[in-house]
Amino acid sequence: MPTILVADDHPLFREALRGAVVRVIPDAQLHEAENADELYALADAHPDADLLLLDLNMPGAQGFSALVHLRGLHPQLPVVMVSAREEPTVIRRALDHGAMGFIPKSSDTEALGTVLRRVLDGDRVVPEIASAAPQTAPDEHEVAQRIRELTPQQFRVLQMVGSGRLNKQIGYELGVSEATVKAHMSAILRKLGASNRTQAVLMAGRLSVDPEQVVPLDEDFD
Repeated sequence: MPTILVADDHPLFREALRGAVVRVIPDAQLHEAENADELYALADAHPDADLLLLDLNMPGAQGFSALVHLRGLHPQLPVVMVSAREEPTVIRRALDHGAMGFIPKSSDTEALGTVLRRVLDGDRVVPEIASAAPQTAPDEHEVAQRIRELTPQQFRVLQMVGSGRLNKQIGYELGVSEATVKAHMSAILRKLGASNRTQAVLMAGRLSVDPEQVVPLDEDFD
């Protein structure tokens, strides 16, 4: 009886995905999350889960950052990315960052079932269109490796800084003091090898689906 985690912020798509999974694997136990925080809690609660179906754009995480963070926390958990973005380079980057497969949201139940069965059997499924795509750049791999070294709380702080929140706002949302947020930020800068918040956000932005659209922070934004 496989345990499958489903993470997507759209209720209708989660429902459709749930129905597709049940048709393919009737005895599957499904657990769902609709944002990054719920996803990390779900993965912690089910450390022996057999598979995670992960939407590429989860609220609370940029692009491939949720995948990278989870691969650091739960390297034993097979992850299959699910996305409406079907460009070969996007698929290749997902696979290069540790995904075991990639399912376009336009896929039918048969295609979904094929990927699920193969990944559950331990196979890595590489779509043909991604095979010819260029490998992910070495600097992006380096950023991913450094982000894997962040603690869960440090990762959350980095994501919140990237979304434009002030230290005071981050502290309020996390239930910690502003001094604690600054201490986390100092640790983040050290682990990333960044000299300031702007550089840290730009480095993390390398894991965005469209890195060129990441907007630098104002360094006075504190």
